Amino acid sequence: MSLSATRLVGLGIAVSALAVSLVACGQDDGGDDSGSGSGSAKKIALLLPESKTTRYEALDRPLFTEALKAACGNCELIYSNADQDAAKQQQQAEAALTQGANVLVLDPVDGKAAAAVVNSAKGQNVPVVAYDRFIDNANYYVSFENEAVGKLQAQTLVDALKAAGKTSGNLAMINGSPTDPNAADFKKGAHSVLDSSGYKVAAEFDTPDWSPDKAQAWMEGQLSAIKNGLVGVYAANDGTAGGAIAALKGGGVTPLPPVTGQDSELAAIQRIVAGDQAMTIYKAVKPQAEAAAKGAVALANGGKPESTTEKNGVPSTILDPVAVTKDNIKDTVVKDNIYKVTDICTASFAAACSAAGLSTN
Repeated sequence: MSLSATRLVGLGIAVSALAVSLVACGQDDGGDDSGSGSGSAKKIALLLPESKTTRYEALDRPLFTEALKAACGNCELIYSNADQDAAKQQQQAEAALTQGANVLVLDPVDGKAAAAVVNSAKGQNVPVVAYDRFIDNANYYVSFENEAVGKLQAQTLVDALKAAGKTSGNLAMINGSPTDPNAADFKKGAHSVLDSSGYKVAAEFDTPDWSPDKAQAWMEGQLSAIKNGLVGVYAANDGTAGGAIAALKGGGVTPLPPVTGQDSELAAIQRIVAGDQAMTIYKAVKPQAEAAAKGAVALANGGKPESTTEKNGVPSTILDPVAVTKDNIKDTVVKDNIYKVTDICTASFAAACSAAGLSTN
């Protein structure tokens, strides 16, 4: 073999070795290897409950995806939305386990039914992060102080009524889904304020599936009995608030009484700007998603998530809710880049935005 041929063979061997080395080093697609464990990428399943509440697809899903990528560059996300169907969610959880999920991050449709998902996962040595809604026997829980949410909603409603000079009158109370453990906490917190407020809860409804349509239909059915003395509406979230407001408008209630909400949906922020809704609750989803993602990665690698407290023996990170009214939209959802002013102040809301001090300029 000539010297030149010998050199070419040697160069070929060197290039092949370098290629193998680069492939071995490049398995994480440029991310860190914090989730790689023994070298294989970890699989994290995010199981969200429904899409009628717009925050899940608009905020929770993309923010969790971003947070997971930051916490674990080569982790694989398995995503499902149960469309408010507990049986479907259980099937999705089983499918994720079959796909090799190392951790389930579960926001349950039905907190009690979710216990079966936890048991199934733990039977396969797969830990569960309870996301937003508590699940007994989960490995980690990330949410907000839910009774505090109800108290904050109710107190903001009471303060608005008193500021308007109304010291008595009837309230309609539209709670969340009876299968959602958080809804019970919101309700308990709200009652702790409203029951001693001097206002009367004249009618109350637990809204199946958090359905805005069902909230609207119920409110329409109550108007003939409570319309004349109605001074305020406690609505547990922005979807039910929207349903209640549609019923009030359709029933000729003017001026609209103050209506509460929760989740800071874009439509709700616009209703607040327009004066149709009094307030919403801003639950900063980004830190919630980040805590859940970091906790999931820690569990996937056999570690323990960072927690601030415990709930029923489950290590937990509990975040604080914030009341959003027309006065602090700019300092909450706009400041945190949840929405841009241009998102809120579309043409039909331009005049109301100007009056509220929200400028697109």
